[in-house]
Amino acid sequence: MKQVLVERELDSTEPLATAPRAGRRRVTVNLAESPLTWLHSRGHLSDAQLAAGECLRRDFERAQLAPGVTMRWDAVRIAGTGGERGLNPTERQLAARQRFDGALAAAGKDLADILWRVVCAGETLPGAERALAWPVRSGKLVLRIALDRVAGFYRIG
Repeated sequence: MKQVLVERELDSTEPLATAPRAGRRRVTVNLAESPLTWLHSRGHLSDAQLAAGECLRRDFERAQLAPGVTMRWDAVRIAGTGGERGLNPTERQLAARQRFDGALAAAGKDLADILWRVVCAGETLPGAERALAWPVRSGKLVLRIALDRVAGFYRIG
């Protein structure tokens, strides 16, 4: 599989067009890894549907909803260290969780499964269709409908 590598700032979804701002962390991303970018590059998703899927995935990641596979390195409660200060989720994490939940609610409960599997978990469409016991090639149409609804939630063109 070919790689499409783009350098991005850690908090941005846009590729770097100019030199990165001082003090900002950067990461190299392979755009060919996502099932959404694969579908978009072959003309199966519109620009708005891709943008909506990327917004949903970004909120999923910022809300830290993925299952943990290793030890959590959050602050440990120690008596006399200021109470709950280090243990509360950040406001950004809470806002991302609310946006994620709102986007799935806007899509509808019947479409949340395909969104979660393809957009958040990175499953291929055939894999998601098998897991959901759907007919072959039906997932693309359902995913497009779901992404249109999510685009409406995020107010994307």
